[in-house]
This record gives sequence, structure tokens and C-alpha cells, in this order.
Amino acid sequence: MSVDRSAAKPVVVRRRSRLLWNEYRDGYLCILPWLFGFVAFVAGPMIFSLVMVFTHWDILNPPSFVGFGNVLTMIGDPLFWVTLYNTVFVTVISVPLYTLFALLLAILADIPTRWRGVYRVAFFIPSQTPTVASALLWSWIYNPQYGIANSILTFLHLPTLNWLFDPKLAKPALIVIGLWGVGATMVIFLAGLQGIPQEIYDAASVDGANLWSRFRSITVPLLSPVILFNIIIGIIGAFQSGFSIVYVWTNLGQGPDNSILLYVLYLYQNAFQYFKMGYASLLAWVLLLIVLFVTGVNFLVSKSWVYYEYGSVEK
Repeated sequence: MSVDRSAAKPVVVRRRSRLLWNEYRDGYLCILPWLFGFVAFVAGPMIFSLVMVFTHWDILNPPSFVGFGNVLTMIGDPLFWVTLYNTVFVTVISVPLYTLFALLLAILADIPTRWRGVYRVAFFIPSQTPTVASALLWSWIYNPQYGIANSILTFLHLPTLNWLFDPKLAKPALIVIGLWGVGATMVIFLAGLQGIPQEIYDAASVDGANLWSRFRSITVPLLSPVILFNIIIGIIGAFQSGFSIVYVWTNLGQGPDNSILLYVLYLYQNAFQYFKMGYASLLAWVLLLIVLFVTGVNFLVSKSWVYYEYGSVEK
């Protein structure tokens, strides 16, 4: 007796379609709260700010369309180029410095000693200090009259400095503060170091490799994905950092001769002090494009120096 299977196929297809539909429905119901929050608080404001780029809006009056007027204003705005230079300067100097310093702390914290746990906590706690508290602390340290920095210079019989009040020293002083908060990056490096098998170091030692050779030929290549991650996160953070610290320092966020007027501070000033919401929206989107471009370049360049232990196999 033969069975008509052609009639059973549509039934099976309908059942599978119903099951898939039920899975999709349940999945979207589960993510509905997040989806609503994303549209209302992320995607919606981004689309709104993109529209505001082509308008002049001071909050008090309805927005008026200006086309590319804000773009022309930005190109001719000297403060825009000053803030961009200050931000790039801080980023180029601080990111490699912070990365190397965090890696050094991670190596020291990975050395098996009796007080290793204490060292790790001591290195990590400053990164958890609130930004405003750090700003107040360092403003006291850098105070030219009674600050600790000048007290140390006086003790060493060296000339005192104006620090934050000197246009040439304001940005380096800001960069030094970042060393105070590299504990979080150190923890990431520490996790990467502990993921490197000890057997590789033992084999290299048997072959006669010294400490520097093991670091250069084993630690750095196997840690290169973590280094890339910290560099990218550091660049993104550097382009967006400095607001709280500099604002607390100067109360206006500009410093001597606009030497520490960073990009995000200027964006804040245009939005909430000058009420130029259209121009501030343009600055925000330009910052996004810069960060995306720099991140993309880092990913392209990383192909020549980042080593992945488990690479993909071409089929």
C-alpha cells in the first residue's frame, strides 16, 4: 500500500512555519522592553540630532532650516580647530603612554609574590575614584601656591611651575592625570597575561631565551589582541574624555589660552551655554565620524601586527 507523501509535505511546511513564527514572536516579545528603550533613547535621539545638523535651533524658538550653514560655520570657526588640535594632541600622547603604563603594572601585578593581591587592589582602586573627586584632588596637587607637585619641586631645589595656568604645561598636566586611572586597563592586560600558557615560557627558557626575548617573542604576540582592544578603547575614551576634570578645574572648561579646551567641552558649551543645538549636533556627528575612521584604520593596520592564536581556516 503506497502513501501519498506529496499531501504530507505542505502540512509539515505549515507546522515548521508556525513554529518559526512562534519563536520569532516570543523572541521579539522578550526583547521588546530593550527595543523600546533603544528606539526611544538611542536611535530616536540620533536621528533627531542628524536632522538638527541642518537647522538653527536655540531651544526657545522653533528650529529653522539652514542647509549646510552649520558646516560652513564649523569650517570657519577657529575654536573648532583649536579643540580638535587639543583633543588629537592629548589622544596621540596619552593612548600609547597609558597602554604601556597599564601593561607594565599588569606585568608587575602578575609576579607571584606574597602581597600580590594588595598590589592589584592598590593599582586598581584609583580607576574607580569618581571623576569630580579626582579633579578636585589633582587641582589641589597642581596648585601653584600650596600644591604637592610644587612642594616636591621645592624640596628638590627645583623651580616651581604654574601647571594648569601655563598654556605649555596644561595639556601635559592633563595627560599625567590619566596615569592615575589606568587600573581598569591593567586588569584587562592582567587577564590576557594569565591566559598565556606557562608551558610556552618554560619551553623558551629551556631553549635559552632570556627575559627580554620571552617578552618580545611570546608575551607581546600572544597579548596583541588585548593590546589592540585597549588601544581602540583608549582612543575612543580619549576623544570623549576630559569634560569633568577640565570643567571642575576652570569652571568654564577652557583653561589658559584655550590650551585645554577639548572637543567635548566645546560641544557642551555650544549646546548648553550658547544654545546652538544645530551646531552642537554637527560637532557630535563629526566626532562620531572621526572615531569611526580612526577605529577602522586601526583594524586595517592591526592585520600586520596582531597575532590570533586560533585563526580561521580557509575552506
